[in-house]
Amino acid sequence: MTADFRINGTRLWDSIMEMAKIDALPNGGCGRLALTDGDREARDLFRQWCEDAGCDVTHDRLGNMFARRAGRNPTLVPIAIGSHLDTQPHGGKFDGVYGVMAGLEVVRTLNDLGIETEAPIEVVNWTNEEGARFAPAMLCSGVYAGLFDLGFALSREDANGLRFADELERIGYAGTEPCGDHHLGAFLEVHIEQGPILERGNDAIGVVTGGQGQRWFDVSVTGWDAHSGSTPMQGRRDALVAAARLIGSVQKIALSHGPAGVGTVGELHISPNSRNTIPGKVQFSVDFRHPDDQILSAMDDAIRDAVAQETDVEIDLQMIWHNPPVAFDVACVTAIENATIALGHPYQRMISGAGHDACQVARKIPTAMVFVPCRDGLSHNEAEWAEPDHLTAGCNVLLHAALTLSNRTALVA
Repeated sequence: MTADFRINGTRLWDSIMEMAKIDALPNGGCGRLALTDGDREARDLFRQWCEDAGCDVTHDRLGNMFARRAGRNPTLVPIAIGSHLDTQPHGGKFDGVYGVMAGLEVVRTLNDLGIETEAPIEVVNWTNEEGARFAPAMLCSGVYAGLFDLGFALSREDANGLRFADELERIGYAGTEPCGDHHLGAFLEVHIEQGPILERGNDAIGVVTGGQGQRWFDVSVTGWDAHSGSTPMQGRRDALVAAARLIGSVQKIALSHGPAGVGTVGELHISPNSRNTIPGKVQFSVDFRHPDDQILSAMDDAIRDAVAQETDVEIDLQMIWHNPPVAFDVACVTAIENATIALGHPYQRMISGAGHDACQVARKIPTAMVFVPCRDGLSHNEAEWAEPDHLTAGCNVLLHAALTLSNRTALVA
């Protein structure tokens, strides 16, 4: 590996800022949901940039996009780099978009330097990573990895009852290649950390060794609506009081399995939601995460024990998603770590706290990730921010790791 090779950081930044103009929001962020007109515009721009860089661009049945730069040996499977272009409703400029633009910048830099890789290099845009419009998140990388089936993805509906399949057709990105049939030799994703660890450690790079496991629950607590003034405190069946105790249990369970364990209640619905009526029904979500599946199971057991202690109300606890922890490929992680060391960047090894397309794809092909800091660890927010120097550093690591893996693929073949 030649550490003198560098990407064009200004060009990378300009590409991110240009993409951020599509569905821009007043406070500096982006609201570009999957399969909207804005998503189509972003895809079209990405396609044009890739074609201008000499890539052949295709998309599969679910609209996952693959931009291929040919290698010296066309029989080798490509090394892929990418992320996603969709955002949260009030999202930032960098989440996902940085990873796709960094892949494109690697291709542009290889062109500038006249480097012909052994294996092809592909830049990937995965469809519907955020899950903000069509749940669940990481839907189409999940189908690619065999975690969901095609029919499940195509049948998803948004809040307005619009079907994924119909919207994909409408924007012109329903391809014919079966999702999962596009062969990749390895996948690398660079991403803002979406947490504060790198910033607190003054590290420029996170070498990501795997992703946390996740268990999501829907909880429904049913008591009895009653008048708030004339019903004595003794004998009330207050669904909100019981729900509050359970929400407190979520906090206690996460803290007792720290520092790696986290627990969140992100949704809460109260009925009838009247100030002078005792709530008769409360629904809320629980999100537990931990990098050790056995500990995640213990957290699962603990919330069920807490539910069993609530005897004055009826509680329905349903686990709606279990995503086991994933360990990234050792060779891919090593390529990233060696590139980071060669480039002289301060770094730390870490586990991804958030879910990413890479965490899905890793269940099918060798995969690893690079993290760079974001200000105050903030993401899924219009104020999301990453320093240009950090974005450049992450992309340079990506460039060198991709070159290493391209040569390794040739040797293995």
